[in-house]
Amino acid sequence: QVRLMESGGGSVQAGGSLRLSCEVSGDVVSSTYTAWFRQGPGKEAREGVAGISKGESFMYYADSVKGRFTISRDNAKNLVYLEMNSLKPEDTGMFYCASTRYRIPAPENWHRPDEYAYWGQGTQVAVDA
Repeated sequence: QVRLMESGGGSVQAGGSLRLSCEVSGDVVSSTYTAWFRQGPGKEAREGVAGISKGESFMYYADSVKGRFTISRDNAKNLVYLEMNSLKPEDTGMFYCASTRYRIPAPENWHRPDEYAYWGQGTQVAVDA
């Protein structure tokens, strides 16, 4: 079992920055790929924002965040980060950390929620215009 705990959310003005953290615990060996998802207000769907493999060889971003967000990880601390710059009101939502179990998604599938076996509880991000 893998447990994920997000932190770092908050409220910022448009153009501001936040850094989210995801602490991975439990069966960390099986957690081979970790991604951040966003669920907008009133929306059911979760949108893949960025993903990273344990060895950092496979790193993907949604088009909407390329050039603004950076995903990284510290395997020694079992932490995955999402650095968010130039935030926009449309970035507002609940951000979730998700992990696969012993697999790395194909490039065309990394953004699909059904690729992930484990999920955190989420951290809220609000960007004011």
